[in-house]
Amino acid sequence: MKAVGYQSALPIDHPESLLDITLPDPVATGRDLLVEVRAVSVNPVDTKVRASASRSSDGPEFKVLGWDASGIVRAVGPDVTLFRPGDRVWYAGSIARQGTNSELHLVDERIVGHAPASLDFAEAAALPLTAITAWEMLFDRLGIAPGKRPERKSLLVIGAAGGVGSILVQLAARLTSLTVIGTASRPETQSWVRSLGAHHVIDHSLPLTEELRRIGHASVDCIASLTQTDRHLPQIVEAIAPQGRFALIDDPASLDATVFKRKAVSIHWELMFTRSLFGTEDMIGQHQLLTEVAALVDAGLIRSTLDRRMGPINAANLRQAHALIESGKARGKLVLEGWA
Repeated sequence: MKAVGYQSALPIDHPESLLDITLPDPVATGRDLLVEVRAVSVNPVDTKVRASASRSSDGPEFKVLGWDASGIVRAVGPDVTLFRPGDRVWYAGSIARQGTNSELHLVDERIVGHAPASLDFAEAAALPLTAITAWEMLFDRLGIAPGKRPERKSLLVIGAAGGVGSILVQLAARLTSLTVIGTASRPETQSWVRSLGAHHVIDHSLPLTEELRRIGHASVDCIASLTQTDRHLPQIVEAIAPQGRFALIDDPASLDATVFKRKAVSIHWELMFTRSLFGTEDMIGQHQLLTEVAALVDAGLIRSTLDRRMGPINAANLRQAHALIESGKARGKLVLEGWA
């Protein structure tokens, strides 16, 4: 089968940072599905792993990246109960296994959902990783109750124009009673965040507390920090309300939790790979979550965050997508579809 992989961690402008390769076809066992990959999207995690992790000396010859995927089930392991060959599926894979940048891919059925009927493969591939991350952050980590009950709670989403932010804003605006405040620094990304349902958009290149006061918010109850937490931390501490909740997904060099003590703020880290990495008892929750999101998409309540179709799945196009994400100028999701 065709695939895209690499051997050594290299900068994306190096010609061997990502390579077109050929690998043996995998075989489904246990609860695995063998998926014919039709489309993949690229996430910041792809670029971080590529830049920092070479292939293991005792592992496969090539390391294959990619987590978001949509495609068709071609075969199932003997213990599979949720899917059968021919099903259209979407999922975000496991960080502990080879990735989705391959024509055929093995994935545990418990982290797979039936793809929304209303989306094509590219539109579907844009959503799984970010939808799982946003859902778990909003409902599991921050403890927000879904529903339009008459509350006056607020959520600040730092980095609202990115992949996770684009779906988090939609989930919060459509499914909760929160006042949703997104941050974006450029006119085009600010417009994008407004179109996703944010009640307010502020500029994260300016002091967050000043921007919040400008829209009439002295503080916010919950903050989701999706990027540059190191840079924004002093403003986060100042802006969050007493007994507020703070969640993050990025990797600050350090995080001093004591600065939140005076306000009794709870801190929550979200990593959507945790369930599959540790085989948790609630691992099937991601199958259920993706099923719910698919229903929301087909009902017209949530839309795909696909922003740019980058062409077929090959090393050259993946290098271009990685470079765009590393530039910090991407909004929404970058998707590659088909093989060339």
